[in-house]
Amino acid sequence: MAKEVVLMKGNEAIAHAAVRYGVDGYFGYPITPQSEVLETLAEIAPWKTTGMVVLQAESEVAAINMVYGGAGTGKKVMTSSSSPGVSLKQEGISYIAGAELPCVILNVMRGGPGLGTIQPSQADYFQTVKGGGHGDYRLITLAPSSVQEMADFVGLGFDLAFKYRNPVMILSDGVIGQMMEKVELPEQQPRLTDEEVIARCPWAANGKKGRKPNVITSLELDPNVMETRNEHLQRKYAEVQANEVRYEELNCEDAEYLVVAFGSSARISLKAIEHAREEGIKVGLFRPITLWPFPKKELEERAKKLKGILVVELNSGQMIEDVKLAVNCSIPVEHFGRLGGIVPDPDEVVEALKAKLVK
Repeated sequence: MAKEVVLMKGNEAIAHAAVRYGVDGYFGYPITPQSEVLETLAEIAPWKTTGMVVLQAESEVAAINMVYGGAGTGKKVMTSSSSPGVSLKQEGISYIAGAELPCVILNVMRGGPGLGTIQPSQADYFQTVKGGGHGDYRLITLAPSSVQEMADFVGLGFDLAFKYRNPVMILSDGVIGQMMEKVELPEQQPRLTDEEVIARCPWAANGKKGRKPNVITSLELDPNVMETRNEHLQRKYAEVQANEVRYEELNCEDAEYLVVAFGSSARISLKAIEHAREEGIKVGLFRPITLWPFPKKELEERAKKLKGILVVELNSGQMIEDVKLAVNCSIPVEHFGRLGGIVPDPDEVVEALKAKLVK
């Protein structure tokens, strides 16, 4: 299949991109608002064309452990869920990070806490970037703000996952997952052969003869060895922080104020800064694309020329903590958010900007 421009939902784009990027296996479980990922894969039936395995597991816990097993063989494997389902996956995610295995996990966030609502939210920020499971580990976290990025970040996610042998989270929300836009899908890439997988992943448990066994585990009973392993992980995370920060700036050259937002909030904020500039307010948009590693140095540098920052999120205030740390409290940093699945319109953001900062 050549490149193709089609109109589809963000969830559907994830599914089509997974097939075209040569993913070996998807293991999931339905939950609103991300069920279309599994449904679309079932409709495409890639096992008939590329040989990709698509399996509805009996639970979210089963799905993440299937990912653990598949990743241990060096295959491209992924899963998707929404907030409560991702909570159930946390132990498995910690195991995967501890065993240094590559995989991609999609979270299409919905409102909480608890079962909450099926409406969109961004309240899983803490869970994702601060470590939802146990132990000192990190997830490389990509935050798409369009259907195109939902598709593109599948390929980018696997590139980063295999480069650093680390799970990658695509942290989306119900707005991006359910909205429809034109998206350019990549050309079909072949799945790697077993020989190519062995060459790429010499650490994998793949049955290769003529070498010592490869042991895939996060368990170590000797505390000295465990400390050494953890120190290795921290060095790897420092390398990720040094090399993989991604962000986008819009109308920041002459900005006196800055709106910092990710995902769907960034889309809303983009229109908001247009309205604000029509009123003579010099405001720009800073959009973190990697939520971890967070673009703190870049934001710190930008803040030197600002009077204040408004952080816009669909939660009660989570990313704002990283923004405050980045700018070292050198300027006022305020928050605007809606809860319960309510999505604000751009004028609400403008009014919050004027009320909290431009007085």
